[in-house]
Amino acid sequence: MPEQLSRTIETLYRSESGRVLATLVRLLGDLDLAEESMHEAFAAALESWTLAGIPDKPRPWLISTARFKAIDAMRRRARFDGAQRDLVAHMESRVNDAPSGNEEIGDEEIEDDRLRLIFTCCHPALPPEGQVALTLREICGLTTEEIARAFLVTPATLAQRIVRAKAKIRETPIPYEVPTPQELPERLDAVLQVIYLVFNEGYSAAAGAEVTRAELTGEAIRLGRLLTELQPEPEVPKPEIMGLLSLMLLQESRRAARTSPAGELILLENQDRSLWNREQIAEGVALVEKALNSRRFGAYTLQAAIAAVHAEAESTAATDWRQIVALYNQLVRIHPSPVAQLNRAVAIAMRDGPEAGLAHIDAVLEHGELANYYLAHSARADMYRRLGRTAEARSSYEKALALTQQEPERHFLQERIRQLK
Repeated sequence: MPEQLSRTIETLYRSESGRVLATLVRLLGDLDLAEESMHEAFAAALESWTLAGIPDKPRPWLISTARFKAIDAMRRRARFDGAQRDLVAHMESRVNDAPSGNEEIGDEEIEDDRLRLIFTCCHPALPPEGQVALTLREICGLTTEEIARAFLVTPATLAQRIVRAKAKIRETPIPYEVPTPQELPERLDAVLQVIYLVFNEGYSAAAGAEVTRAELTGEAIRLGRLLTELQPEPEVPKPEIMGLLSLMLLQESRRAARTSPAGELILLENQDRSLWNREQIAEGVALVEKALNSRRFGAYTLQAAIAAVHAEAESTAATDWRQIVALYNQLVRIHPSPVAQLNRAVAIAMRDGPEAGLAHIDAVLEHGELANYYLAHSARADMYRRLGRTAEARSSYEKALALTQQEPERHFLQERIRQLK
């Protein structure tokens, strides 16, 4: 197969598989069958498009091809299982009622499909870890390995969560729909966590040649905007949706300054702040102020408030580190995660000096949850470096280097080790 076509289809899979799958679930009413037929459609594209060329509108071609692949699969099963015949007839009627392969399903309808599938995967009948893992895999197209790194678990453990969640959807059965306004509060937390983890993977990719993955951060921000339209009162979205959207916008605003033209990592203190996206900052600050004024905010809004302090500072030296530490103090009270504790320790170092920061980082590492988190060892190494404790700094940098698979991070750490030698 032509290499260029293969790369094009791979890119298309990254950008469109979530939308294609969501629409197929609506048309077929079966998540497993939709997933299987979608993969068959992408495989068929490799063969068909080599001869006929890429269609002007690949998405409807993929949806139509997958739909008929699913019907063929059901017909084959019906030959051996008479009970399947009524189901095949039902699915064929769905296909006949749906747009033909030459008609593109509207973007608005596809977004509705995606929201329905997200809320299906985040149904309260599923365990929380299964909700998030399944949604990241099926809707956002992350690999099992990428999701496992985000959760700090093994790929095998993560795969079992996905299998169990899909089985639960089949057995319950869980309806494919957006919840009513009354049901929304209990369903929203898992959806927000999904969007947050998708953004994090895009903001700081777990592995690969690039620091960021713009398609994932853009996807997360777009889903955050969609959620604001779901509220019973659209003009007053729930504070934590605003808080999460604000956080993502403020973090994304720095993307252009986070790497050099050669793809090298640039730390916050060394970034050219004139490259920060002022429109995203203005929107993010306005959203976080609304969320804070509601006095019904949570962890996402507090993280957004911290990002806003950074975004509005002219330099690292001019940053209000006292305010950032105070916000982290509140954050760890309501959401005492080890990563939040680590970030608080770094903020304390900026306020009180590296020795104070090192003591807090050591305390976080003693608990053990971040033993394999490279940023914890990198932060510890930086404290040692600033204190002039070269051997200990080098040892911690080497631990961090052994734990990261992202190439720009590896180059940065290797350069720090070289400087210390």
